[in-house]
Amino acid sequence: MWLSYNIRFSNSIPMVRTRFAPSPTGYLHIGGARTALFCWGFAKKHRGTFILRIEDTDLERSTRESTQSILDSMAWLGLECEGPYFQMQRLSRYREVAERLVKEDKAYHCYATKEELDALREAQRARGEKPRYDGRWRPERARMRKLTPPPGAKPVIRFRNSEEGEVTFHDLVKGPITVSNTELDDLVLLRADGVPTYNFGVVVDDIDMNITHVIRGDDHVNNTPRQINIYRALGAPLPRFAHVPMILGQDGERLSKRHGAVSVTQYRDEGYLPEALLNYLARLGWSHGDEEIFTMQQFVDWFDLEHISKSPAKFNPEKLAWLNQQYMKGADNARLAALAQPFLAADGCAVEHGPSLVQVAGLLKERVSTVEELADAAVYFYREIEPAEALKSQHYTADVKPALVELRERFAAIAWNRQSINETIKSVIAERKLKLPKVAMPLRVMVTGGTQTPSIDATLELIGRDGVLARMARQLERFPG
Repeated sequence: MWLSYNIRFSNSIPMVRTRFAPSPTGYLHIGGARTALFCWGFAKKHRGTFILRIEDTDLERSTRESTQSILDSMAWLGLECEGPYFQMQRLSRYREVAERLVKEDKAYHCYATKEELDALREAQRARGEKPRYDGRWRPERARMRKLTPPPGAKPVIRFRNSEEGEVTFHDLVKGPITVSNTELDDLVLLRADGVPTYNFGVVVDDIDMNITHVIRGDDHVNNTPRQINIYRALGAPLPRFAHVPMILGQDGERLSKRHGAVSVTQYRDEGYLPEALLNYLARLGWSHGDEEIFTMQQFVDWFDLEHISKSPAKFNPEKLAWLNQQYMKGADNARLAALAQPFLAADGCAVEHGPSLVQVAGLLKERVSTVEELADAAVYFYREIEPAEALKSQHYTADVKPALVELRERFAAIAWNRQSINETIKSVIAERKLKLPKVAMPLRVMVTGGTQTPSIDATLELIGRDGVLARMARQLERFPG
């Protein structure tokens, strides 16, 4: 059951508190996951608290499926958090704060219609001006224009932004940033339906939850001056801001699916290990010397905001696959077996009727990049695969058939272990004056349906004597002569 909150935290100075606040309008993507990792790592480093907040006020696009996908992704990545909390369960709080600002003359009711605002912006564009709200419903201007609220109209609440001075803050990644207040218009705080806008909701939440460090993508830099003015209007202390550069594709364009960047859950479903994905994300725009492979505990120990790059990082799916391969090699065989089992079941393999999947995983994990690849490579251990005609034409030759017939006969009589299998193959090859590939390659094709397997003796041992003899018998019938 999802948690909710309807209380305010104390106004005492807290320990480090960070938050990840995705909007449930789609799946958690690579950029969002990296932001969550940086927020989590910073809080862990300082023994603070990491909070997950679902910003679900986009009523048209927010979905329960997207919310669940975000929660599933965070759980799979192992980024433990406080929450999740939901903005739509906080509407009365936003109304309370907005009305307080109105009473203090720091905000006001605005009755401008959509059509009216569209016409205003169109006229501004025609004059070559930046489209912006002109403050017509500020109380003093509304009185001067003799504006009166239309009967029955529900107003929005707008922030009375200062029209003088500037906003300066020190970004922990980008350095000092200054924006003139003349660049900022009177943004809407609360819509007519009582739902807060992003800039207002996030400030109220961050104040109430005592967030000390706001770590987020640099697409939010332009929002920060607006939010700082709201903090100041509420008399609240400012958090420290750190805006992380975006992730680009190898071509320098904004990251998208065509660059191989997909949802976190898709990486899970394709058999990536969460620790490999986290390790890769940590190195996208942050570094600790030349360290490439490290544990999450090492990441927490090393992580700081000072070493986040000011330049965008480039996503490289080949590098991620390589890193996952390194983690696969060191992973526990039983864990890999459990992860591979659903893939094999989906492929029609009943693993309970074959060799130990734990042993199979141990044999194959050095050769694959993902759990899905491991499962694909393991299929021939659990069901016979008919070789392609091209392979049979290449390797099923009349001159090698007698050696394979003899090999099958000897296999029926030996102790079934790797050493005996190896010795038997070598004996037949030596007696018939053949080279190893001449016998081993067609044997591999006969038993596994392909040419790429681990050591043939280890492979045959795991498939089992009965399975090997039966497959050889059927395939020997396909030989010429």
